[in-house]
Amino acid sequence: MLDARYWMFVLQIENDFEFVKLVLMRTNCLYAQTCILNLLFFFIFVTMDNRTKVQRSYNMSRIRSTNTKPELLVRKFLFANGIKYRLYLKELAGKPDIVIRKLNSVIFINGCFWHGHKNCKNAKTPVANQEFWVSKITSNHERDKKNIRLLKNDGWRVLVVWECQLDQKKLDKTLDNLVKKLLGKN
Repeated sequence: MLDARYWMFVLQIENDFEFVKLVLMRTNCLYAQTCILNLLFFFIFVTMDNRTKVQRSYNMSRIRSTNTKPELLVRKFLFANGIKYRLYLKELAGKPDIVIRKLNSVIFINGCFWHGHKNCKNAKTPVANQEFWVSKITSNHERDKKNIRLLKNDGWRVLVVWECQLDQKKLDKTLDNLVKKLLGKN
């Protein structure tokens, strides 16, 4: 009986769907058919990136760190409610997204993926290069905790808004709660 390593080798050599169909039709062994289908599924849906390195690099380079859509939503809402703010003050730890000096508050608007939001569907670790991503997201999370601690020690009130809280279903409630927290009504 042939083992899974042999079929993986065959699939790597013959990266052709017609070949896989032919092998499946001529193989009488249910175990071998199952191995082939499992490996095919694994290679197509799990490990293979559908972008070239150049395309993936370009896509990643287009991800902004400032003026993101979630930030713009929060800023527009704050402005509409008469709350004046400053952006990205470098002298504060972590360079908060929004600083409201009058209320002694800072707001971080975090992307769920980049900042490791716990139990969030948007924060899934990529399968490819998993070691790198786990390390990166963990270090981002630790840096966030350190910056929040430093800001609180300096007397700032720190609020964190997650990207998933700004989806259509939760947007109004999240923004209303944010203003209530800022104005001390909650």
